[in-house]
Amino acid sequence: MKIAFVGKGGSGKTTLSSLFIRHLAANEAAVVAVDADINQHLGAALGLGEDEAAALPAMGAHLPLIKEYLRGANARIASADTMIKTTPPGSGSRLLRVSEDNPVYEACARTVLLDGEPVRLMATGPFTESDLGVACYHSKVGAVELCLNHLVDGRDEYVVVDMTAGSDSFASGMFTRFDVTFLVAEPTRKGVSVYRQYKEYARDFGVCLKVIGNKVQGPEDVEFLQDEVGEDLLVTVGHSEWVRAMEKGRPAAFELLEATNRFALQTLQDAADDSYAHRDWDRYTEQMVHFHLRNAESWGNTKTGVDLAAQVDPEFVLHEGLSKGMEGSLVSGPR
Repeated sequence: MKIAFVGKGGSGKTTLSSLFIRHLAANEAAVVAVDADINQHLGAALGLGEDEAAALPAMGAHLPLIKEYLRGANARIASADTMIKTTPPGSGSRLLRVSEDNPVYEACARTVLLDGEPVRLMATGPFTESDLGVACYHSKVGAVELCLNHLVDGRDEYVVVDMTAGSDSFASGMFTRFDVTFLVAEPTRKGVSVYRQYKEYARDFGVCLKVIGNKVQGPEDVEFLQDEVGEDLLVTVGHSEWVRAMEKGRPAAFELLEATNRFALQTLQDAADDSYAHRDWDRYTEQMVHFHLRNAESWGNTKTGVDLAAQVDPEFVLHEGLSKGMEGSLVSGPR
């Protein structure tokens, strides 16, 4: 299942996403973690040193390789150069799976051990000096969106994405790629403002949005969040000595995380599992196509010089059991 962590800058979304990743790893789940924030902090939150985090390969730098691999033998895509961030898979495309080995993971992912349990970590890459004045950060996360469009995830498999702060995620269709979006909100007016934006933008797309109240200090904070976000409030999290030690670079074993916070993380996992169980694969595919056609019309056709609508395979539906054991060769499902 695919899970996003969002929130305003400083809300604690990276810390909470890293805790959730540690929780999943401790439960021996298969996990791919993706740092899609402009400020690349997830690696450090998962225990990497500064040099190790800086050495993570940037997905954006490997976009040509990603496109060529995913294109596979899809006859609707003339060349990798005609693929854009929203290009959907079709018959002949290659798919990614959480637990496999493939050239995309080889180039873009590194294995991080969390209390001995392996997690694949990927990063979009930082905004560099060469990007200043000539590019926007959405060009960086395009590699993430393309991979998510081609990723077949199953039960007990988790893709956790630490998203860019604020409502920037709505600059593309990536916000529809997740089974659940956890929005981290502090108990302040500014803290819930991003929630209101997400709720408004996502309303017509069936996005499952759950709020994590962070930095909660007492019943008044809980009451405030309940008044502001209502039934979308899933769980609240307060001060953690374990997290404080982690942020100093001296984390204890994860099993020593406070019981209340371990319970909160299990609540998040239960919510994600429940949401995945109700995934509508037809709708999931249709939304992918919807945003591809919008991008094609607004800029993609002009940039590539081809009609990108022709890349859509009308008989193809992404689904969990698609072509398992077929070495990346796809069989279209009924539409």
